[in-house]
Amino acid sequence: MLSVSGCRGVIGRTLTPEVAARFAGCFGAFLVERSAGRPVTVVLGRDGRRGSEVIAAAACAGLAGAGCRVIDLGVAATPTVAVETDVFARARPPAAGMVVTASHNPQDWCGLKCLLADGGEFGSAACAPPADLARLIIDRFERAQPGTASWDAIGTIEPLAGAHDEHVERLAEALEAAGLAEDPSTLGEGLKVALDSVNASGAEAARAFLEAVGCEEILHLGAEGDGIFRHPPEPTSENLGLPGGLCDAVRESASDVGFAQDPDADRLAIIDERGRYIGEEYTLALGALALLEARRRRAEPTQGCVLVTNLSTSRMLDDVAARFGARVERTPVGEAHVVETMKRLAAAGTPVLAGGEGNGGLIWPRVTYVRDSLSSMAMILALLRDGPDRRRVSDLVASIPAYAIEKRKVDLPRREDAAPGLERVANAFRAQRLDTRDGVWVDFTHGPLAGRAWLHVRASNTEPILRLIAEAPTPAAARSILDEAGRVLNQ
Repeated sequence: MLSVSGCRGVIGRTLTPEVAARFAGCFGAFLVERSAGRPVTVVLGRDGRRGSEVIAAAACAGLAGAGCRVIDLGVAATPTVAVETDVFARARPPAAGMVVTASHNPQDWCGLKCLLADGGEFGSAACAPPADLARLIIDRFERAQPGTASWDAIGTIEPLAGAHDEHVERLAEALEAAGLAEDPSTLGEGLKVALDSVNASGAEAARAFLEAVGCEEILHLGAEGDGIFRHPPEPTSENLGLPGGLCDAVRESASDVGFAQDPDADRLAIIDERGRYIGEEYTLALGALALLEARRRRAEPTQGCVLVTNLSTSRMLDDVAARFGARVERTPVGEAHVVETMKRLAAAGTPVLAGGEGNGGLIWPRVTYVRDSLSSMAMILALLRDGPDRRRVSDLVASIPAYAIEKRKVDLPRREDAAPGLERVANAFRAQRLDTRDGVWVDFTHGPLAGRAWLHVRASNTEPILRLIAEAPTPAAARSILDEAGRVLNQ
């Protein structure tokens, strides 16, 4: 599978060491050509799953073979790789990053994710490449044109330990600069945290962060270090609610909050103090609440501040923003689109506080331009400590209007057959506000659901299907919207 983030496949079948070396070599060749003759540094880390060490070794060989200097972090979270990429990009540009990960995919999957360090603010820049540059990398791979440096131009491979310390330090500086914590070392005082790192790359960095902010007690699941997932790795309600899982751990330990990372630690799911999974959509909304409250507390303007997310993310974010006079900018689905918009707005002088997607991924540019579970944890801890009376996670959830999101799929003979159906949907809902940058997004601005519902119909990037997503105040209302969209598509 090839996408804007890189490649992904099953270890030993579709993703072999040879494929990994070739893809990394193509990325390296792209970087060398782009650098106009300057030496290129590539920071590489892996998500820790069993088998990723072989793919990482092959990727190191491919990058070095293309003439790149490789900084091998070993097991490291995706946001940690991005932070370290920024360090090298500032010290001796140009620099880029590569993460050996399959994110939330099952145990036998792995992949290679590319990071570029262009633009940005606060000293952060590294992120997934925009679609046009990602296409150049993929085209080179499909033409089988990896870099082949001569013997005297082959790059070096240098190990670097402790990269998560840089990540934790940068996050602490950001917390203080943004007014979320006067003294970051006391942010977690008096709080008990249960953490599930799914036995992957986030374990070391997350524990280091929680200890650095003074959490009273940390119950850490999934930190054995052998690369075997103890449950399906995606941080969903079903997976975290399994017997003996994080939900049980929060209840039994009387923890104030439970945090669940995915294997590359860019996403965060939250468990409330009762052991209830609150849903990944709340991660971004609560992060925005923390940032906006901090600005108001410091008498800094919130009017005109912007939060960026994709079209398929819950309107809870809009409700939080409206409370402070801020606004939400929406993009096509995909982290690269979100980041590209964040950087463009920031370059124009717009105060962009954060971005992200409804899958538990918060992007805080003060730390990094990739989704970062550690930044998300920091936001939640700040909210729990804020005010004269300590708040609970359930209180925070109750303070945000609740919605229901329902999803369906419609099969297509071919992906190219999506256009007529999308045109029918746009015509059927033409009385509402439409956005057609990524399929058809319908914002209900008229009728009983005005300001409280949306519909998104888009073609899948990987399958011959249409994805239908609707959000409304109740599950029944969301299903009714999907029923109507289904009838239109079947006409």
